[in-house]
Amino acid sequence: MSTRASHTPQRSPLVTRRGCALGALLFIVLLWLLSLSAFAQTPPTAQQYRPLIARETAFRFGVDSPMPVVAAQIMQESKFNPLARSPVGAQGLMQFMPATATWAGEIAIPGPVQPLNPAWSIRAGVWYDRWLYDRIKTANSECDRWAFVLQSYNSGLGWVYKRQKLSSQPGNYAATGPINPGVHPASQREAQGYALAIMGRWQPLFTTWGRTVPFPC
Repeated sequence: MSTRASHTPQRSPLVTRRGCALGALLFIVLLWLLSLSAFAQTPPTAQQYRPLIARETAFRFGVDSPMPVVAAQIMQESKFNPLARSPVGAQGLMQFMPATATWAGEIAIPGPVQPLNPAWSIRAGVWYDRWLYDRIKTANSECDRWAFVLQSYNSGLGWVYKRQKLSSQPGNYAATGPINPGVHPASQREAQGYALAIMGRWQPLFTTWGRTVPFPC
């Protein structure tokens, strides 16, 4: 029988406390580094547009508006580049297509249509989010409703209605969003992933901006 075990030194309470304190310190440092990593992924220009986003979301959704969702949407659309242009013709922070921008200007945003103007783009984009939000009547939760809103923004409200009509759980985005109602497979993949990227990937970068929408649904 080995005698090594009988001579194993016991750790003193002081050593144990020091180990716990060191572990807690390392955990705090890890959280700090993670927060810095998230902040580093946020474009510097995002803070520049925060007051505009706050004003428009409060106006359209109330003082307790989920501002981080809108900020995350801009992140997904343009990475906060006000001059962003897509290959298919979308423009500005909120990537308005010309026809949609003209329509928004005619019925909701008086004055010249200026999708490359950050103030106009944010104002019109948040208005459009609210317009879609009011037309999503079937949703199991706020998360599901916002997911349908965002999918509508990306691919059209009519296609979301068709997905819901084909679904056995029309209020559940996880069950309904993946349904292809007859669009090109690439368009379906984009529409399905759009809301998930905004609420799951980008929204956590803006949690200090206001109330978030719980995710996943």
